[in-house]
Amino acid sequence: MAVDPKHTALVLIEYQNDFTSEGGALHGAVQGVMESTGMLDNTRRLVEAARAAGATIVHAPITFVPGYGELSAHPYGILKGVVDSTAFVKGEWGAEIVDALAPQEGDVVVEGKRGLDTFATTNLDFILRARGITTIALSGFLTNCCVESTMRTGYEKGYAVITLSDCVAATSSEEHENAIRFDYPMFSEVMTSEAFTGALQGAAAAAA
Repeated sequence: MAVDPKHTALVLIEYQNDFTSEGGALHGAVQGVMESTGMLDNTRRLVEAARAAGATIVHAPITFVPGYGELSAHPYGILKGVVDSTAFVKGEWGAEIVDALAPQEGDVVVEGKRGLDTFATTNLDFILRARGITTIALSGFLTNCCVESTMRTGYEKGYAVITLSDCVAATSSEEHENAIRFDYPMFSEVMTSEAFTGALQGAAAAAA
């Protein structure tokens, strides 16, 4: 897949302390897969390279007001896990984007994510189309949940979707590997961060 940095966005899904950092409400659940893939360091290096190449960096955190008033009175599934662990509460440390990936000038921070699909409750689609973005590269948490949900919608909306296999993590290696092996190839082109960086840099050099 050809990657033109001017028309490409790197979407960083939920790189927040509750997932990424020691003491985060859900860090223990994803720590094993994070460490096995080195996803945080891979993402940090990729973001620097993508910025330098001229790609758009989009941060997509999920947040809720204290008490989770945005959700139903009896959430179930993955969102019940968020509520039970009191994760991603707006204004608290756990909901903040990890320092290593703190938004920089020129980045976009999408607001309003309250569920799994990053497109569903935000203006992400509007932002991307306004900027002429045709390719999205997805990374973050969870491999088989928010990243996968966003991938499927991006595919349906006509974007060229890339999923970054070493910049995602799930709560188990089985879930992580199955999503990448079986689901991702149906709705995206699966690439490593190194391959994606090479594609961006190659395109940037050719345009120079």
